[in-house]
Amino acid sequence: MKSDLFSSEYMAQPATAPGMTLQNTKSIKYAVNGEMYARQGSMIAFRGSLQFERKGQGIGGLLKRAVTGEGLPLMSVKGQGEAWFAQEAANCFIVDMEQGDALTINGRNVLCFDPTLSYEIKTVKGAGMTGGGLFNSLFTGYGKLGVICEGDPIVIPVTGQAPVYVDTDAVVGWSARLSTSLHRSQSVGSMIRGGSGEAVQLMLQGEGFVIVRPSEATPQKAAAH
Repeated sequence: MKSDLFSSEYMAQPATAPGMTLQNTKSIKYAVNGEMYARQGSMIAFRGSLQFERKGQGIGGLLKRAVTGEGLPLMSVKGQGEAWFAQEAANCFIVDMEQGDALTINGRNVLCFDPTLSYEIKTVKGAGMTGGGLFNSLFTGYGKLGVICEGDPIVIPVTGQAPVYVDTDAVVGWSARLSTSLHRSQSVGSMIRGGSGEAVQLMLQGEGFVIVRPSEATPQKAAAH
């Protein structure tokens, strides 16, 4: 049988080392030798001797709520073998973290991660109870974190002289040393009359970067996750 489908571009190859690699722009392959963690429902294929165990709303309270307010159930994957992960054909990226690094990430953008990473739920300071962005997840330590993004992400540098304002429905994550606060771009009267729909943003200040996606989360999309 012959077809472009069977070219090396699409063919899965045996892993040469344990851990996380990009299979392609839409999926991550993880060669499991022990344990790893992933978003429930994100496994699309596996081979070998692997066990999948639900972890409720998150391991040790991780990712109780994403920015949009939905929970993010996790699963542990144990054993030896290979597993592939993806989420609605979103673009996949691997963040290689070292000791001293800290990344605040939106729960809906987490796909999978190494067990060597430390994580905890953090309240986004200054976000109050308005819209999304109340809880995010802080990853520290060393290891790899698989991140997903609908569309091509935009990474915007943040400097002391130039704070960045982001829609809470579009933010993916930011360097943890940045400070956050709520910014209103309209008067209350304007919001009551309708306005532009972009009344409140998250303001990030300091030295670092923020990652945004080229779309906003919709209620229908959030409910489906």
